[in-house]
Amino acid sequence: MNSIFSAVGSYVDWDVQSLLLFIAVFLITADYFKNRRKASFPPGPWAWPIVGNMFTVDHNRTHESMTQLAEKYGDVYSLRMGREWQVVLNRFEVLKEALVNQGDSLVDRPVVPLLDKTIHGLGVIFSNGHIWKQQRRFALSTLRFFGFGKKSLEPVILDEITFCAKHFSSFKGKPFDPQKIISNIVSNIICSLVFGHRFEYSDEKFMKMIRGFEVGLQLEASLWAQLYNTFPLLMNSLPGPHKTHTQLSNDTKDFIREELKEHKKNFDPSDPRDYIDCYLKEIEMSKGQADSTFDEENLVICVWDLFVAGSETTSTTLRWALLYMAKYPEIQEKVQAEIDRVIGQSREPSMEDRANLPYTDAVIHECMRMGNIVPLSLPHVTIRDIQLGGYTVPKGVTVIPNLTSVLFDKNQWETPFTFNPGHFLNEEGKFVKPAAFIPFSAGKRLCLGETLAKMELFLFFTSFMQQFTFNMPAGVKPMMEPCFGVTLAPHHYEICATLR
Repeated sequence: MNSIFSAVGSYVDWDVQSLLLFIAVFLITADYFKNRRKASFPPGPWAWPIVGNMFTVDHNRTHESMTQLAEKYGDVYSLRMGREWQVVLNRFEVLKEALVNQGDSLVDRPVVPLLDKTIHGLGVIFSNGHIWKQQRRFALSTLRFFGFGKKSLEPVILDEITFCAKHFSSFKGKPFDPQKIISNIVSNIICSLVFGHRFEYSDEKFMKMIRGFEVGLQLEASLWAQLYNTFPLLMNSLPGPHKTHTQLSNDTKDFIREELKEHKKNFDPSDPRDYIDCYLKEIEMSKGQADSTFDEENLVICVWDLFVAGSETTSTTLRWALLYMAKYPEIQEKVQAEIDRVIGQSREPSMEDRANLPYTDAVIHECMRMGNIVPLSLPHVTIRDIQLGGYTVPKGVTVIPNLTSVLFDKNQWETPFTFNPGHFLNEEGKFVKPAAFIPFSAGKRLCLGETLAKMELFLFFTSFMQQFTFNMPAGVKPMMEPCFGVTLAPHHYEICATLR
């Protein structure tokens, strides 16, 4: 009898093993036939079943991995992340063809589950179609009304510089970490436009929100984010950094809602004070209109987007700029000499000085190029079949514009991996901007905050160089290796600011 049960048990075990083996083979075979590359589709590395190329790319240096893959597979190649195909675009000519010449076909953003969990297709950065058009148009017109990119905004920026200079001076030339103060001063500019007021540097709620942006952008480019975006239902039931991202996002929305609540107490539609007031006025005016996308939830997400677009990239660039000046003191001296000759020490810099400070302007642009702040831009998605590089990219495929491949292209830059302000100067020493300088991307999805960022970078950097000399602490070499995220930020560092 025991032998009979044993035989039956062995049969059942073998039957279960056979079933599992059959299921595995079936899934792998089905995955292969469903997701294999067509002959007309861009080539790329072999993809594993189920996970695709998720582990082909180094997610701590994704921009470098993607640039290296282009050397093997060409300027237009494909990767498979889970079940989704991505096409990576490299080099200036290819990006221009895609984002500018065929920009109408790439105007949309893909749905990113980790982000969509919070923004629900709203805002100005990851929205699409009618929502995007209406919200972007409103944001640009409203911010211009309040001085966005205009001379009227200069006093606001210069006032913030005064607060910052006092903070720098308080260390009396001793080492300090500039990240907190730089994040504050840049964020306060967008605060003045959106909230109508600035925040004190000691405001803990404000600082918590700023720190949340930094952590969130790093998480969004991590392997955990890729896993979540590929298997959202599974990942929702598991612990991990994606839970932290959700919490940070909710905290930011709560902060903005508190500001909105305060605004509504003294809201006067006839006298809007800032972006939020204008938006509240627009909500009232568009009530009952079937095509209106204006409501309080969209307002919260739009404000969030404006903070990211108008603060994170600029503050990161400034931190790189100080680091580069400490690393290259001879360049810092040339900048200071030019500022002393053109502006002197008796007045504050103005945007009108820019034309007379070509070397300073060149150094700022080289900081932006070398800093490579948004290395992979933001993703696009095809809304129809398009032809790129001799290949067919079908509708619904995510497209990654690899800005790194453009900003460090040896065919576009004389010394692509060396800090060289000469990239932006002609033989007469006048400032020139090469066509391949596209740190804000290109086309219809060009960064919303570009105009403000350029203005802030010039005034902040010029003021810093006018008032201070920056050096690394004794015996410390600058760490130029970045922290990878949606943005490339320098590691936390300490620097010495000595009054001139």
